[in-house]
Amino acid sequence: MTVELINPAGLPTPEMYAQVGIATGTRTVYLAGQVARDADGRPVGTGDLAAQVEQAFVNVHTAITAVGGSFDDVAKLTIYIVDWTPDKMAAFGEGAMRAAARLGVNPVKPVTLIGVAALGEPDLLVEIDAIAVLA
Repeated sequence: MTVELINPAGLPTPEMYAQVGIATGTRTVYLAGQVARDADGRPVGTGDLAAQVEQAFVNVHTAITAVGGSFDDVAKLTIYIVDWTPDKMAAFGEGAMRAAARLGVNPVKPVTLIGVAALGEPDLLVEIDAIAVLA
């Protein structure tokens, strides 16, 4: 495995993400932000944050596997959510867990969640940016 996840002493131990990812591979992969679109570019989950989170995670997985990696190789996620408020955490978590179950992966990574006013298209509620390190 190219990425080791740790929660150092002296920092909180969160359930939904890791504090640090240590990457030891030889190829760094930078993904474009992945959104709730299917392979044909059609919207998925319009108005449904959980459904859009699930599809965005699926798209991250698809992109990583296309270059010979796996979700285990993801070293860092940045997640942008439109009009973020803490009450959206349940829907976000639901979508992430559905994607994890569907893909058979562990979605826990070092992550930054950023609330934004809007994304590139008006129906989008979430965008997931990923960096992976492959052997």
